[in-house]
Amino acid sequence: MNEPAAVHLGTRVVGPGAPALIVAELSGNHNGDLGRALAIIDAAAESGADAVKFQTYTPDSLTLDAPQPWFSVQGSNSWDGRRLYDLYTEAMTPWEWMAPLFDRARELGVLAFSTPFDQAAIDLLETFDPPAHKVASFELVDHELLAAVGRTGRPVIASTGLADEVEIDQAVTTLRGAGAAEIVLLHCNSRYPAAVDELDLRTIQDIRDRWQVPVGLSDHTMTDTSAVVAVALGACVLEKHVTLRRSDGGPDASFSLEPDDLARLVGVVREAESALGQVRYGPSPDEVPSLAFRRSLFFVADLPAGSVVERTHVRSVRPGDGLAPIHLPDVLGATLTAAVTRGTPVTWDVLDRDGALR
Repeated sequence: MNEPAAVHLGTRVVGPGAPALIVAELSGNHNGDLGRALAIIDAAAESGADAVKFQTYTPDSLTLDAPQPWFSVQGSNSWDGRRLYDLYTEAMTPWEWMAPLFDRARELGVLAFSTPFDQAAIDLLETFDPPAHKVASFELVDHELLAAVGRTGRPVIASTGLADEVEIDQAVTTLRGAGAAEIVLLHCNSRYPAAVDELDLRTIQDIRDRWQVPVGLSDHTMTDTSAVVAVALGACVLEKHVTLRRSDGGPDASFSLEPDDLARLVGVVREAESALGQVRYGPSPDEVPSLAFRRSLFFVADLPAGSVVERTHVRSVRPGDGLAPIHLPDVLGATLTAAVTRGTPVTWDVLDRDGALR
């Protein structure tokens, strides 16, 4: 199976062999305060995140201000009973904040991009020349929106929460057909927070192989385990919600990482990537000294020159100063060209087999 082609987000390469892009999702954790939003970007950058992501919508671009019961959240641990319109009014990031948010991220040297939810949001975000656009899981089935995102020609990072194979295939086809040449798919469980035992992270490899795209994880769990396993399975992007303090509340606080959590996550992910390394056989540089402790052939008897080496004269023992044990058949029956004492490593220069000095 061929590796998928890398995706380029500005100067950053996302794909096989590159470090995972760690994205801090601000979402609604600004709690209506621009200063807090900027502080989250600062904290994310300091914690080692590679990118920050926003959401660009208005309540009216997501839902209706209507009284029917289906416009209220049902069955969510975090938002149960909330009217969608009220929830999105609280959580939205004011559009006039986008300029200072993008500016702050660029000052700190981290990538910044956002999730648009309609054409107006796409048009606004395009003015900031973002390295990519994001598609949220719940919007993956909105082909009109997907086509609008694809027409920008920018790389697209799309979450796949809730989507089956047909829906993912339709989304990828729509994006590509509209002009999106570079796509990253994020495996995702769209529960907030998500249960670790429902992540099914093996799907990461299947997505990569089916659609031949770099794959990542949009992770709503509260542990580091899922991110580390995802990286081991080939995830190239990791997205986590981030807040300053969960105790401050907010619509996403309960499943968001605090700065110390994010810094720890970055550390364990980079350690996991280091441990994965590359395909290698034989000793690593630090292992070379340990070769001395391998077994090798030693004489276990005092023998004069001219002796014919027998099985009782030689053993395979530690350390590794003698011939490798695989040469035992060549050693047996050879004639000694010099006397040896017990504890002498077996070497070719004291052996004559069939009259030929080795």
